[in-house]
Amino acid sequence: MAGGGYVPDSGTKQFQGRVTGFVLIACIVAACGGLIFGYDIGISGGVTSMDSFLSKFFPSVYRKEKEGHHESMYCKFDSHLLTLFTSSLYLAALFASAVAAYVTKVFGRKISMLFGGIVFLAGAILNGVAVDVAMLIVGRLLLGVGVGFANQSVPLYLSEMAPSQLRGALNIGFQMAITIGILVAGLINFTFASKDWGWRASLGLAAVPAIMITVGSIFLPDTPNSILARGNTEKAREMLKKIRGTDNVDEEFQDLIDATHAAMRVDGQWSTILKPEYRPHLAICFLVPFFQQFTGINVIMFYAPVLFKTLGFGDDASLMSAVITGLVNVFATFISILAVDRLGRRALFLEGGIQMIVSQVLVAVMIAKAFGSAGVGVMSKADSLLVLILICFYVAAFAWSWGPLGWLVPSEICPLEIRSAGQAINVAVNMAFTFIIGQFFLTMLCHMKFGLFLFFACWVVVMTLFIYFFLPETKNVPIEEMNNVWRKHWFWGQYIPDDAVIGTASSTKIKDMEA
Repeated sequence: MAGGGYVPDSGTKQFQGRVTGFVLIACIVAACGGLIFGYDIGISGGVTSMDSFLSKFFPSVYRKEKEGHHESMYCKFDSHLLTLFTSSLYLAALFASAVAAYVTKVFGRKISMLFGGIVFLAGAILNGVAVDVAMLIVGRLLLGVGVGFANQSVPLYLSEMAPSQLRGALNIGFQMAITIGILVAGLINFTFASKDWGWRASLGLAAVPAIMITVGSIFLPDTPNSILARGNTEKAREMLKKIRGTDNVDEEFQDLIDATHAAMRVDGQWSTILKPEYRPHLAICFLVPFFQQFTGINVIMFYAPVLFKTLGFGDDASLMSAVITGLVNVFATFISILAVDRLGRRALFLEGGIQMIVSQVLVAVMIAKAFGSAGVGVMSKADSLLVLILICFYVAAFAWSWGPLGWLVPSEICPLEIRSAGQAINVAVNMAFTFIIGQFFLTMLCHMKFGLFLFFACWVVVMTLFIYFFLPETKNVPIEEMNNVWRKHWFWGQYIPDDAVIGTASSTKIKDMEA
């Protein structure tokens, strides 16, 4: 199969059921977990461009910005302490994801969401009242724990609750919430930037999405998969009937039981995921989040106001430009929701990759033209507008490809016995490289100059080729039958034994589970 493509055939079941209002509401509430992640991404860059914030916590950076008129434009904001403020959150999320994997598996997805919301709320309050850098960093670490738990549990929850024909669209609700959070953060930064206390409002208002996910998770039902894994067979069956809107769920419930039995035979999910038969799952759960960060998106999302300020936009103009990219992000993510279960994951990945490559190369050319290698020069208004358009072009491509699919694909491909571990790896890798990019971006910009955009463009070439050859199509495939996809893939099929395919030759019966 050239390019690793796979189209579901008659060997893949399509279970009965409809999209109920109950499951839609549950998925919308759960997706709000993305708000806390998105709000933080959007708020950080705006706050670090506010003079009142810089003068209070990072006076050396403030002086460099105001006094270094002849300094390279690429190096004005180069400060490891300043980037630590942004990136410390993701270091905490990295370590929290391992604990979250255990909590999510043993206690269920909703408990993990609830805990994440509470801890994030504590971090938001601490940041809002901070009086020194130490309080800021501790608050960021608490926010990171909250993000780690939410990012671990929400995508799994959405993939398990959604019917297969709409799993992509409902799961991308998580990414939609992230983009809405980024946009709202940009608007708040723009509103309060001129106030001396504006940074407190921006940081403290993170409590609002934290309260939303905390309260919402209290009322959420748990997924049938999670209920069944904790041994409550009849409750799991009733929940499956409720979310599918039909009493005829025996076939799908049988697959859930088969998956649960397979999971029960596993001694430890972390040692299990390293076995050869889970090689494709491990590879995707590691490489997709790794590649997602090396698209360079967080260069834009974290530091959009700082970046636009560097390119010559004024204070207000830089914040407004960040709002514009935030709007593009939201609308493009909505396009992904409409297209992902029709066009498939691969088509969006490939088109988005090509579009990002083109836009990144052109941005590098425009910056090189204006500032050269020395970083001294002025960008005309017309060129600045063109750069903004190109960045929006890039953000749109990411928002309907690597943004949502980077969370969707790893959450839907793993069998139940390694699903929590696979998602933990996804979150940990994502957070690890988010931390690295966030911590060293401003230094990289200072040393690599316009070449930084070419650096990320080269990575997008590599990841687009990887998708073409190694990612099979997973649209409309029931989540517990995903090994059918891997078994038929030209490369990964060699790792999947026949007895790992659920739903085709199973001899396990529902009554065995009930006995």
